Amino acid sequence: MPTAPLAGSPAPLTALIDVARVEREYYARRPDPDNPAERVAFGTSGHRGSSLAGSFNEAHVAAIAQAVCDYRRANGVDGVLYLGNDTHALSAPALRTALEVLAANGVEVVIDRDTEHGRERSDRYTPTPAISRAILVRNAGRTTRLADGIVVTPSHNPPEHGGIKYNPPHGGPAETDVTRWIEERANHYLHDGFRDVRRTPYEKALRAATTHVEDLMQAYVRDLGNVIDMDAIRAAKLALAVDPLGGAAARYWDAINDLYGLDIEVVNPVIDPRFAFMTLDHDGVIRMDCSSPYAMARLVRLKDRYRVAFANDPDADRHGIVTPSAGLMNPNHYRNRQNRRFERADRPRRPRLRPASP
Repeated sequence: MPTAPLAGSPAPLTALIDVARVEREYYARRPDPDNPAERVAFGTSGHRGSSLAGSFNEAHVAAIAQAVCDYRRANGVDGVLYLGNDTHALSAPALRTALEVLAANGVEVVIDRDTEHGRERSDRYTPTPAISRAILVRNAGRTTRLADGIVVTPSHNPPEHGGIKYNPPHGGPAETDVTRWIEERANHYLHDGFRDVRRTPYEKALRAATTHVEDLMQAYVRDLGNVIDMDAIRAAKLALAVDPLGGAAARYWDAINDLYGLDIEVVNPVIDPRFAFMTLDHDGVIRMDCSSPYAMARLVRLKDRYRVAFANDPDADRHGIVTPSAGLMNPNHYRNRQNRRFERADRPRRPRLRPASP
């Protein structure tokens, strides 16, 4: 694959998005339902696109949220729906749109909030694994009133992109038959002029009796100790570092350090919807792909300072691993190598967290 001249270099000013324009186009631009490039199209459990290209706009999110409500009713999913978003510029506006539709449909929605300090939504982002965990915990032992979730994220896609994905009651990404159903229903609403899309103003949706808040971050962080040997990590006294790549997991690492007494250095705590701190990917585009040596160039340059360094993509369902000897490792190769090492040593395997989606 050919690489751009600036691949792996710090993003120049010319590569940064105009956040105000990206948000303005989200509300102002109306997609053409007869143009395949502007229709709802689900990939890995979600629809992604750019407000500037007419492929991710308010109309898409409202139609998808209504389609999810319809899918839930048609399939007897009537428990709470966990709703979260990442740090992309379009994620907060899209979360507001989704909540307006969900509240108007009477869906019980849980959003993340710091219940101890009363901080507002703008201070909190929700990684995909936290939504998945909340769904699984809520549904444990249940056969009725099952929970599901929506995560507003375009994953590692460029800063001007937005995305929205649905996680059914099993907590992982929705299967193809589910996403096809939602996609077709949402495109019906686009064609039909939104006549049957229910919606209520955002402030009213926030105050609705069906909208609830939970501290999803602390619940997730506390649960990590049940699947990861934190005592072993702490006792090893390894030099560890993480780069959240400006994503939803940024505050989680501080919480993990505080609760378990770890000393994982967060080398980049910055949240910036332009992702101006990134190095350009192979094609000269800003892309928070933690499997790309170009996007991970900053962390790779620090490899000799830490025994292990790692990164998450913006919704934290992907990881990249950097070591002094190998530089950026393929995460799947790392997992397989670790499994073989445990098998050779005849040691029992500890359960480990798996990403909610590939």
